[in-house]
Amino acid sequence: MSGTSLDGVDAVLAEAGPADQIRLIRSHYLPYADSLRAQLLALHAPQSDEIHLAAVAANELARLYAEAVRALLDGVAPNSVRAIGCHGQTLRHRPADGYTLQIGNAALLAELTGITVVADFRSRDIAAGGQGAPLVPAFHAQILRHPTIHRVIANIGGITNITDLPLDGTIRGWDTGPGNMLLDAWIKRHRGTHYDRDGAWAASGAVHPGLLATLANHPYLKLPPPKSTGREQFNLDWLDATLNGLDQTITPADVQATLLEFTALSLADAVNRECSDAKELYVCGGGAHNGALMQRIGVLLPNLRVATTAALGIDPDWVEALAFAWLARQTLHHAPGNLPAATGARGKRILGAIYPA
Repeated sequence: MSGTSLDGVDAVLAEAGPADQIRLIRSHYLPYADSLRAQLLALHAPQSDEIHLAAVAANELARLYAEAVRALLDGVAPNSVRAIGCHGQTLRHRPADGYTLQIGNAALLAELTGITVVADFRSRDIAAGGQGAPLVPAFHAQILRHPTIHRVIANIGGITNITDLPLDGTIRGWDTGPGNMLLDAWIKRHRGTHYDRDGAWAASGAVHPGLLATLANHPYLKLPPPKSTGREQFNLDWLDATLNGLDQTITPADVQATLLEFTALSLADAVNRECSDAKELYVCGGGAHNGALMQRIGVLLPNLRVATTAALGIDPDWVEALAFAWLARQTLHHAPGNLPAATGARGKRILGAIYPA
């Protein structure tokens, strides 16, 4: 799994039994080189010769994924692995235009590893009228639902998505808004680091009410689910335009504090509005390690138990990678991998394309 945070590759070796069982055997993280991260970030915007540049980047990603697989296996025979579930790196997510694009050259990955690859999970859902995202709710429903407690699972990566797991009724999921993406981009610009460790820099600043109100007025936040978003809507250009429109000088630390509050608030507002009977919220993804962010989420949701998925026995760093292992399993078993109530698709669909070893 390599997500919108553009930080690197999360790889897991998992054993899948029946649809509601999956066991993490090993995990491995391989960070992106700064040059690759910059190349991928640049490809999110139109540019000259972008088809060639995207194809070259896809090949580099396939080699990096293969490196992650080799490190992960470390003595495990490749022919004992049924398949690699490969999400790829999203460059465009535009369901309104009928497409999404994740690169990674699955054919090359199959060639380099000698293992069958399942990739391109999102396109079929979009073809069926859906958003192609979020796809993890089906996994959350199978693995993390509780028979007597209404839970919400929040995956805070570059974007935040939640899965509503009521005791009865429809399981839903959607993107609530930005996760770490704006926080990471802002600290990279001003302090040269890739992320705000434990939210320390944000905690050193103060929330700016005017900026927060303007950010929280983004039209996406007012749309009803199902819905999905990405870097196309929440990015530094949008943030810069917002700051320029305020005609006030705000210190970089105060902007960071406000961005953290914006992430927490957009998540909490979605839970309060759409999951009013929920009793527990479990967080996974990189945001689970941001102590300041977790603290604010807890304050904004005082009636819920707020914890990470570690409390449920799954390390928050590996939930999404496990989800795509599970989605690959679904594909190979000719079983659906989407939840129409989460994506808006016309029905359940078998997702992904298979590249045999």
